[in-house]
Amino acid sequence: MEKQRRTALKRLLGAIGGVLGATIISKAEKIKPADTGGVQHEAGTAGVSAAEYQQEVPLFSGNTKYNGLVFIAGKGAHVAPFEIKAHTEIVLKELEKELIAAGSSMEKVLKVTVFLNDIADYQGMNEVYKGRFGSKPPVRTTVAVAKGGVPGNSLVEMDCIAYV
Repeated sequence: MEKQRRTALKRLLGAIGGVLGATIISKAEKIKPADTGGVQHEAGTAGVSAAEYQQEVPLFSGNTKYNGLVFIAGKGAHVAPFEIKAHTEIVLKELEKELIAAGSSMEKVLKVTVFLNDIADYQGMNEVYKGRFGSKPPVRTTVAVAKGGVPGNSLVEMDCIAYV
């Protein structure tokens, strides 16, 4: 599993290098930028049929695959109860559903970004989050959203990058 994560991270760095037009050097090993022809936009999000998706061009894709990586769009919880633990549980289940639809899993996640409506919810979010990505959790950035909060009245939103 660790070797797969390293390989996927190298692919991610290669993709970033390709986007920036740069070459990345890692321990005397040159990682070439990835071929841009491998981008795959999935049809909508998990739970939305291809027919529904095709009726109107969506605002964004639920996931996008590139060079063995899958980028999952931000997931929020837009329902009552408005309590951080309940919202975190909903968001993590939505991330997992989208990862599975894209051919990945929670154990293959490399990076998570967490957006909190209120930094005071940090501990409660962590209580639900801990252990959800297997024994070797991904790297994570947590940000408290400024004025206006997380869109759609969600107390938390998360996106992630995984390998397939």
